[in-house]
Amino acid sequence: MFSPPSEPPERATRAGRHRRAIRGPAGAVGAGLAALVLLTLSACVADWGAGTSASTGTPCQATARTKVPQPKPAQLEAAGFDALPLAPDAKRVDLVAAPFSRPTEVTNPLFPISELQSVVLNGLVEGLPFRTETTLMPETRIIEWLPGHCVTTAISQYTAYLDSRIEEVAIDHYAQADDGSVWYLGEEVYNYADGVIAETSGTWLAGKEGPAAMIMPGRPRVGQALRPENIPGLVFEEVVVTDVDVTVDGPRGRVRGALVASELHSDGTISDKVFAPGYGEFSSADSGDLEALAIAVPIDALPGPVPGALKDLGDSALAVFDAAGEPDWPAAAAALARLTSAWTAQADTGEVPPRLVAPTDAAVAELTLAVAAQDGYLARDAALLALQCALDLQLQYLDAAEVDRARFELWAHRVINDAAEPSLSKVAGDVSTLEWIRDRIVRTLEAAELTRVDALLEELRAGASEHDLAAATDAAAELLDVVEGAGFAAQ
Repeated sequence: MFSPPSEPPERATRAGRHRRAIRGPAGAVGAGLAALVLLTLSACVADWGAGTSASTGTPCQATARTKVPQPKPAQLEAAGFDALPLAPDAKRVDLVAAPFSRPTEVTNPLFPISELQSVVLNGLVEGLPFRTETTLMPETRIIEWLPGHCVTTAISQYTAYLDSRIEEVAIDHYAQADDGSVWYLGEEVYNYADGVIAETSGTWLAGKEGPAAMIMPGRPRVGQALRPENIPGLVFEEVVVTDVDVTVDGPRGRVRGALVASELHSDGTISDKVFAPGYGEFSSADSGDLEALAIAVPIDALPGPVPGALKDLGDSALAVFDAAGEPDWPAAAAALARLTSAWTAQADTGEVPPRLVAPTDAAVAELTLAVAAQDGYLARDAALLALQCALDLQLQYLDAAEVDRARFELWAHRVINDAAEPSLSKVAGDVSTLEWIRDRIVRTLEAAELTRVDALLEELRAGASEHDLAAATDAAAELLDVVEGAGFAAQ
């Protein structure tokens, strides 16, 4: 998997707080250390495909019902958890793991990671617009979660944006046991500040830092307790199921059979979480912050080609971007009028998922103000925000990889605009985002195209690191030419 390099930021950040992991002191992480984290995690699983235990060199045991190690009372006390209202063991359903015969078939209706190609959630965090993209990755990884006990995991990429800029990326590892329960085997976390990796706290791997953790029971019941993260002093959450068979409002109407849970955090606070059939994690609310599902595919996919109004919405956003860069304000105003008309027409169809309405309205309003003010940078920035909304809406009709290709092009356009502002930190963040989206589209490119994309990403990173924004702009423009001209490789 592609590991994005980094340069030390000038300050640390509170990045990643929404995930509620216990964070150590925030510090700068350079390219070498970021790469070392991935190499260390990879080393834990490097040669397990042949069925050999990495820790002992002996063959992995046949999968079987296995007791899951738990933190000792002394560890809980050392982490300051002795006063937390933890559930008694009698309520815990995560103390024993069933066999893992088909672990990458994660199809539990309330956590169907293997059946979700792409998911967008949005909301507010600390009063700022918050948005995430979760993508099922094509590769798997074998993890030795106990000595001699190996399990193949499905991999999901979680990318979070705060106020439209990269905030956090996590590579999550999941496996489903034979009783239908879903287990969390670790995550590689990258928290960003000023566009580069600030720290990687919250990173853990089962069998290395601590035990595997159940994230969803096979047969949820009210009162059941489980710990999706269970490493005191590093990451810790305890969840109690408070309601089942709940009906919630989803992207396509009412969704029956949802689960509601209360989540106890290491600081003693409690938040609410909802999981819905076919979607998995549906919403999370905590101290005024909200993250809720906006759209997921294939469950929310619609038949037929992209509607004309949605295509016009995206095309008009790019037309505003181009006109504002000239600048040609009459052309920008004309493109904005087409964009506004297209959005009105699409909204009137009634086929817009509810949580995508407000972000699109806000993007159109922001773009209208920027064009009226004839502010080139803000108009282009708002045009790309409108394009992002158009792509989220088009996700209903297109293959997820095709949308990710378009997102890749969007962030290349962001490099060009942010370099013109100029903003080194924004360009660095744009490059980081491109590097992660690259991992999602790698299998859609032919070998030569991928090689050129990787070479240009290296040039982009060098331009950002060396404060050569002209070079970064040139590399971004060539990236656009390469990806726009590329076909789709056979999958």
